[in-house]
Amino acid sequence: MRKRRKTIAISVGGVPVGGGSPVSVQSMTKTDTRDIAATGRQIRALAKAGCEIIRIAVPDMDAAKALGPIRKASPIPVIADIHFDWRLALEAMSQGVDGLRINPGNIGARWKVKEVVSLAKDRDIPIRIGVNAGSLSRPLLKKYGHPTPEALVESAAEHIAILESMDFRAIKVSLKASNVPTTVEAYRLFSKRFRYPLHIGISEAGPSFTGIIKSSVGLGILLSEGLGDTMRVSLSAKPEEEVRVAYEILKSLGLREKGANIISCPTCGRCQIDIRALASTVEDRLKNVEKPITVAVMGCAVNGPGEAREADIGIAGGKGSGILFKKGKVVRSLPEKDLLKALMDEIDKQ
Repeated sequence: MRKRRKTIAISVGGVPVGGGSPVSVQSMTKTDTRDIAATGRQIRALAKAGCEIIRIAVPDMDAAKALGPIRKASPIPVIADIHFDWRLALEAMSQGVDGLRINPGNIGARWKVKEVVSLAKDRDIPIRIGVNAGSLSRPLLKKYGHPTPEALVESAAEHIAILESMDFRAIKVSLKASNVPTTVEAYRLFSKRFRYPLHIGISEAGPSFTGIIKSSVGLGILLSEGLGDTMRVSLSAKPEEEVRVAYEILKSLGLREKGANIISCPTCGRCQIDIRALASTVEDRLKNVEKPITVAVMGCAVNGPGEAREADIGIAGGKGSGILFKKGKVVRSLPEKDLLKALMDEIDKQ
């Protein structure tokens, strides 16, 4: 693990981003923004899952005007995601959002950009420049032939130059592609030129299985190289799943401690207990646990405790019976049917 790269510090509704602050976890609502009640319910569910910043799509003026009541009821900062229309950005800020995702080069005339920047300055609202491989400008595509890492960085630089020319520097940047190597190299190149905080992610990563793999590989590489100040795992799945995966990635690298870290053996011919079902049940029951705790579910009562000696608590099964252990030391033996309850009772005591 490389030391985290020090970036400029900004704040999104009180959540620090950059400057050495912990990597924050974001998601995006998947409701119709104009449905205030449904959007509010999803934000509360995401906040309960650990989401620290929420982004909301703003496709039209009705959606922009819905942001006021949504923000008032939201327990976490709200970012308005806007494309092209500067009027939606102005309305979103007037409704009280904590941040914008809008690319200044796509707004249109310079006076429109100035209006957005002026209000953002007045309200201390940061702007994320969100470069995406699927929406690069025609001149850049003509120059590079296709969305290369260099093209993504040049696009970000063009947008940054516009904001800096207006003396605006409350900026964070993302450079996303669905291709993992392209995304990783784009962030590497960008970080050599700029110190703005990075929002990292793999765009259109896919449904849970493939999306989790792509995101874990791409974000894992970046985070291990010290790159990334805030992150979103983009999945074609429930947004709460995005949050859980993000924290697992961060926990696996020792960057955040939140919730249960579950260790379970892959099973082999010696295993005489249904580890897959047991580990899945334990994972489900602990998914909303806030406190950091390492839990082991092992298939061999002889070797299990030793193999998982760093776990705070664990169970290991044999044929019809098993053991409960702490830090590699056996606490007691139990019938197989009582293992799960004993484990959960012991976790509750922690």
